[in-house]
Amino acid sequence: MATSQIKQTLGDMDKESFVSLLKDLIGESRCVQNNPPELIPEEDRVVKHVMKSLLPYSTTTGGGPLILNHVAYFPNRGNLIVEYPGTVPGKVLSFVGMHMDVVTANPNDWDFDPFSLSVDGDKLRGRGTTDCLGHVALVTELLKRLGETKPKLKSSVIAVFIASEENSSIPGVGVDALGRQGLLDNLKGGPLFWIDTADKQPCIGTGGMIPWKLHLTGKLFHSGLAHKLGMEAITKLQSQFYKDFPPHPKEQVYGFATPSTMKPTQWSFSLMQCRSRRWNKPNPAECTISGDVSVTDVIKMLKEYVDDINENIENLDTRGPVSKYILPDENLRGSLAMTFDPAISGIACDLDSRGFHVLCKATEEVVGHVKPYSITGSLPLIRELQDQGFDVQTAGYGLMATYHAKNEYCLLSDMCQGYQIFVSIIDQLED
Repeated sequence: MATSQIKQTLGDMDKESFVSLLKDLIGESRCVQNNPPELIPEEDRVVKHVMKSLLPYSTTTGGGPLILNHVAYFPNRGNLIVEYPGTVPGKVLSFVGMHMDVVTANPNDWDFDPFSLSVDGDKLRGRGTTDCLGHVALVTELLKRLGETKPKLKSSVIAVFIASEENSSIPGVGVDALGRQGLLDNLKGGPLFWIDTADKQPCIGTGGMIPWKLHLTGKLFHSGLAHKLGMEAITKLQSQFYKDFPPHPKEQVYGFATPSTMKPTQWSFSLMQCRSRRWNKPNPAECTISGDVSVTDVIKMLKEYVDDINENIENLDTRGPVSKYILPDENLRGSLAMTFDPAISGIACDLDSRGFHVLCKATEEVVGHVKPYSITGSLPLIRELQDQGFDVQTAGYGLMATYHAKNEYCLLSDMCQGYQIFVSIIDQLED
């Protein structure tokens, strides 16, 4: 089929059909919150609505072209692979990552019901509208149109709706299991577009991260305290880190908003030692600072920083003449110990790939400009696909400002542009 004909055939998204489907999906959002062990999502509730939309155009019951494959590794926690077959064997483009679980929402914190879709002009409001049930509905509408119009394409168009993206504490549920079973191997014949970011621009990089804990030992008293030692130690550690890890040369190329960081995020104390928050009471002898560092090859150097502080703790800055980290008369010496959780890898998309170029061209064509960006948050599932040989590009059509936030919403106009970008991608890859 000629490329100009593809755009004409697939046309614009059916807004009424999209909103109707999204209403059904958001109506399931309470039951697909992912926060084990309290909340285990039942993604098959979402699969049910997607299949209802597509079955009339499927080989299963409707005599249509769509091939549906419902794959579940845990009860009620299915994935759905949908294929619109092309005419050239091995030629494929895929949309992956549209996940059917959501983060939690407390209705008491929201200005509207998070678990039902409400429409406010162009705003479509509810938990999952941006992340990621809005994208589930968007790609479903694209597949539905393909099934209705049956354009003759060289490329097979394959969509993979996944379970268990928001929490990885229960492995083997979603895309990781699909990959291990070889169910995604055929996607290597063309670009893979991971549809789960935001703001209508290509997201070309994410940050790696290593969670760390710094355990500090001082004295149960009013001076030489563990939390004071912690404040000075963190200051020294951060100063040394930013000296040794200056901005990477490609940060500007990839559009990262911030450089590599090392930051504390949480302090914790022993409740047995700290029963009162009044400052005139004894303070704990031990505390733990938790944080993360967004460089994945830094563990050895951080351990060296900590060893240096321990060996020269008498040289660490203090606040006032009676704050001390060594008490020879009591044979006490403050100390630090740093531990690390497994690294979470980031991703740098291939900026020379065919997938990147068609995504950029489609975005500029539809949105009016293209400005790829990167985020410091980690998306390990995408990195795993890239390591397995997939040409992964990422995009999304919700709003970053409402991602994982209360009062989540997306814009219908943005989703309509997302549909047009998908059509343009299909059109370009037929050339």
